[in-house]
Amino acid sequence: MAVHTGDLADPPDTERHFTGGMEQFHHPRRVRTDRGNGSGPTPQRARLLAGLGGRVLEIGAGDGVKLSCYPAEVEEIVLVEADPFLRAAAKGIAGRLVTPVQILDGDLRALPVPGGSCDAVVCSLVLCCAARVQDALREVRRVLAPGGELRFYEHQRSANPLMTLAECLVTPVWSRAAGGCHPARDIVAAIREAGFVIESCDRFSFRHFEHVLGVARPACGGD
Repeated sequence: MAVHTGDLADPPDTERHFTGGMEQFHHPRRVRTDRGNGSGPTPQRARLLAGLGGRVLEIGAGDGVKLSCYPAEVEEIVLVEADPFLRAAAKGIAGRLVTPVQILDGDLRALPVPGGSCDAVVCSLVLCCAARVQDALREVRRVLAPGGELRFYEHQRSANPLMTLAECLVTPVWSRAAGGCHPARDIVAAIREAGFVIESCDRFSFRHFEHVLGVARPACGGD
């Protein structure tokens, strides 16, 4: 399914006024890229959101520009962000969109939404920062509706043992500078251990760090 940038409350040419945005404040990767006279989602953000619909929860606001990348089929976006400054920035973007957006105070430790209320949860460069990743993934499972899915775009431990050692060595300093990020964390294994079945997972390198981008669903019969 093609990914649309969403209908705007203003005329269509206002789409070009969105900046490149950022995935997360502690990982300021662009979510939009220039395309001629306008802009569109980066390839990673487009793949992360492709085909979504219904009620979608995303954790971490970045600067809010990511809200403009959602497919038109999404009926409601719930954005959870602990930082009041970033929530305020996201509200400025949300006010320009047709899709309803809720922006809530909270984080992965205790998501402020009812259980079974979301068709999808989007985690982009946040599971690598969770202090207790299994607790975070249990919260994700709790809020997913039956048949719901986890979309993830995360750091992933390198398959190269020497690189993994280097990641472990830099983690104490890196985590302080990058919002608690643990580049040596095995996110794929953590997702499976939390009772998810990974349906697709692409692995790639970005700025010398391994990443994964994919889709997972709670295993049938899981809690």
